Amino acid sequence: MTRLELVAVEGIGAIRAKDDLGRILVEALRAMKLPPADGDVLVVAQKIVSKAEDRFVLLDSIEPSPRAIELARQCGKDARLVEVILSESREVLRVAPGLIVVEDARGLVLANAGVDRSNVEPDDSYHERVLLLPKDPDASAAQLRARIRDLAGVDVGVVVNDSLGRAWRLGIVGTAIGVSGLPALLDRRGEPDLHGRRLEITEVGIADELAAGASVLMGQAAEGLPAVLVRGFAGPRGDGAARELLRPRKTDLFR
Repeated sequence: MTRLELVAVEGIGAIRAKDDLGRILVEALRAMKLPPADGDVLVVAQKIVSKAEDRFVLLDSIEPSPRAIELARQCGKDARLVEVILSESREVLRVAPGLIVVEDARGLVLANAGVDRSNVEPDDSYHERVLLLPKDPDASAAQLRARIRDLAGVDVGVVVNDSLGRAWRLGIVGTAIGVSGLPALLDRRGEPDLHGRRLEITEVGIADELAAGASVLMGQAAEGLPAVLVRGFAGPRGDGAARELLRPRKTDLFR
């Protein structure tokens, strides 16, 4: 029987800056009688990784530039928020009402550079904050994996996921932005299909597939389930990275 099990991790609670996220995850899994085991994959929401890494920005501290003010006029956003988006971006690709699509500092093409207001609490003085993506999500995944290994003595894969839109389809989908301990992109070119014909172009975004499956359990609103244990993943292991999934500009037919 081929089987893949996904279990939402309960009892994580609110994550604050400088929290030991690896310890929190291990303790939550042990409390569920599901201690992490070799070969497991943990899919962790970007938001709690960013919170633990203190990637908050106070909007009141931001002075918008003339460019931010002009883009804010075009898209109808707070100019301070637009300035934060610009600070996280390499290039602005599209601007529309309610939306700025950029290539961000990590090379991701996404809306608003991943800068987020949802489920982000104010600071202790009730000043509004926004949350940025981790500076290096692959490094974040590797550090979390190492911390879990230190605490639990097991080697798990880690995927940091975020909910991103797609160019040709409606709806956001869980997407891998950080990976450690498994390939992000699985190259199956040269393998035979059911009829012996060699695959010529098949590369599988395996980390994205795991991220999307976990996102079904995590939810998008007030579910409060920001991590998912994946057990039974039979794919190869290795030192993959989410940057493997970024399409090079020279092969991008739509930019």
